[in-house]
Amino acid sequence: VIIAILTVVSKEHEMQRTFVAKNEERGKTWDREWYVVNADGKRLGRLASEIAFILQGKHKPIYTPHVDTGDYVIVINAEKVALTGQKWDQKLYQRHTGYIGSLKEIPYRKLIERRPTLPVREAVRRMLPKTKLGRRMLRKLKVYAGPIHPHIAQNPKELEL
Repeated sequence: VIIAILTVVSKEHEMQRTFVAKNEERGKTWDREWYVVNADGKRLGRLASEIAFILQGKHKPIYTPHVDTGDYVIVINAEKVALTGQKWDQKLYQRHTGYIGSLKEIPYRKLIERRPTLPVREAVRRMLPKTKLGRRMLRKLKVYAGPIHPHIAQNPKELEL
């Protein structure tokens, strides 16, 4: 009688196992997709947060925080990204040369003329983890100023954000 009670109790406390993705299982269990995003007229911050979400793999049921399960993202028309309010003139990008008193500031309007892909790349980079894993995720982001990109062979899916 005691043995029968123990087996019933053990079945009631049986738990389901949680799937944890591992780097060595990539290709067998999951594969990476390629997405293309048109940034024309999209708000910079909202676009960047959605792209960071995909790069991290949070849109997949196999998401694991310590494994890069994300997909590749191609951003086209990065020079046509939109900003709200007075940010064209008031938003500043800063960098430091490493020397005393050498903080360089450039407004968004001038930056988009010189390096049109940098605002999108920087916005996404700042939304990813600040670790080796985040740097690896950022390598899966491809940003292009115009509508043409060289990744046709990967058959990217159109992603509407």
